Amino acid sequence: MVPDVSTGSRTYGLLAYLYGPGRRDEHTDPHLVAAWMPELAPDPGRDRDATLKQLTDRLDLPVLALPKDRRPARHVWHCPVRTAPGDRHLTDAEWAEVARRIVHATGIAEEGDDKACRWIAVRHADDHIHIVATLKREDGRSPRRHQDGIRAQAECRRIEKEWGLQILNEGDRTAAQRPTSAERAKAERTGRAEPPRETLREHVRQALTGAADEDEFFRRLTEAGLRLDKRLAPSGDVLGYKVALPGDRNRDGEPIWFPGSRLAPDLSLPKIRQRLAAGPPEDEPTSTTGPAPRSGRPASARRDATHVAEQAVTVLTGDDDAAGAAQLVGIGELLDAVAQTAPASTRKELAEAARAFERATRSHTRAEHADHRALRSAARGIVRAGNALGKGEDGGATAMLLSTMVLVTIAAIHWHSARGHAQQAAAARQVAQHLRAAYRSAAATPMKEMREQGRRLPTPVRDRYAHTVDAALPGQASHILREPGWDALAATLAQAERAGHDPDALLQQAIESRELDTADSATDVLVWRLRRIGKLPATADLSRTRAHQRTPAPSRASKPQAAEPTVRNDTNSSRRSGPRR
Repeated sequence: MVPDVSTGSRTYGLLAYLYGPGRRDEHTDPHLVAAWMPELAPDPGRDRDATLKQLTDRLDLPVLALPKDRRPARHVWHCPVRTAPGDRHLTDAEWAEVARRIVHATGIAEEGDDKACRWIAVRHADDHIHIVATLKREDGRSPRRHQDGIRAQAECRRIEKEWGLQILNEGDRTAAQRPTSAERAKAERTGRAEPPRETLREHVRQALTGAADEDEFFRRLTEAGLRLDKRLAPSGDVLGYKVALPGDRNRDGEPIWFPGSRLAPDLSLPKIRQRLAAGPPEDEPTSTTGPAPRSGRPASARRDATHVAEQAVTVLTGDDDAAGAAQLVGIGELLDAVAQTAPASTRKELAEAARAFERATRSHTRAEHADHRALRSAARGIVRAGNALGKGEDGGATAMLLSTMVLVTIAAIHWHSARGHAQQAAAARQVAQHLRAAYRSAAATPMKEMREQGRRLPTPVRDRYAHTVDAALPGQASHILREPGWDALAATLAQAERAGHDPDALLQQAIESRELDTADSATDVLVWRLRRIGKLPATADLSRTRAHQRTPAPSRASKPQAAEPTVRNDTNSSRRSGPRR
């Protein structure tokens, strides 16, 4: 059961919406289910003689009775209350009880108080009601509604437990402010896909991703096409900032500005400065002019980020809360960077993952003095390297990183769950779903090629690698050998051996680097670990597959550098004894 408290200034306009057809004719049978005094509240939905004007006047009477200078500018209190999907439909009598409990818990109209605010509850759908009140009591005083949103949520949790409804997660006041109903309505009316608040929050978050300093952050905002207004002290120092979307204006034709703190708690200028306080990300110049260096190409940047993400898992499984909270902030930046530069095939899922993980980065656990420069540096490297292709080394390296990011997200779920952060853990679970979908898309082609290569290996070679897996993972080997990714793992071990590695030692190193219990596919995880640790290409070497069909596998006693020749006819192939990097 979800309450959503907001305030407004037009009682009649809100009632016209509640009793109207809705934006898509979704409102059916609008009517009152409860009121401060039912005999004084006309119901335009059930009484043909009642009008919206009459109901508005009755609700507004305590406000209109005051001198104009004492009337609140926003005197309308609005609280929709909605049951969760899958819950049973409540009766009118049950919704009336919900409304009475909500207005009592929030201080709008406490039980037994005959001088309380006037209020009504309107139902026009099976799964929710709208509670409307005016914020002046009968005695002319204002209600005591401190933290009314939190108290409404707490009362909903009690109702859920008592009535056998789905028990939702409690909020902790660290979430970003949601768009108001007016903002959502305006977005629909103007044809925007989402309210400007949501668009601005994403742009600001992306501008901060891997930024070396405050100047770069502000420059990125303007480069993204946002209107930017800095609040300056007489000395010229920046005290704050606000942003607006071009074309988003109010009734007077002025831009609608949003300070960073209204977009999200961690996007205020003081919070941003705390994130930047440790200095530029590691090993990166502060200047971003000129092309990215050769080492910063998409595939290379993603490989570097994979290593850093694996280190973040180690921190999240430790006992240092501040360090864990800092890693979550850095992981959020890394996800933003990957989403910004993702190929079209995975961009939508990764954008959703980045948005959802934003909620998992904020809790009451402080991270001001913990270090997350490595993650910020990885994010910066990905942004500077530019957009990745969905194929070749870029595609394989993207799959490598996403495989690790799934494990990082699972570690984040456990970290939040262990500390009672229900909202953040739920957000991380959503992220894991999006990342799994993005991984499946990114890994489809490279894993298919590796499986093809593995199936073409000679039977003695496959058997030898099966023994290698059995010796390294005696309890899991039978399961791994039945997984679809076993062929890709065999191909990777063969490629590692041709590159000069000892397959047994390399596999043992990959296993010991991180547990496999939380992996959706142990073979997939091992494939990408082996390729990262062994510095192997992120894609299969299909020419070597054809060579294996013609040349016997090298014996274990032979030197690993003496790789078998390829069968390609081009002149360059004879110059290379190892896989192309």
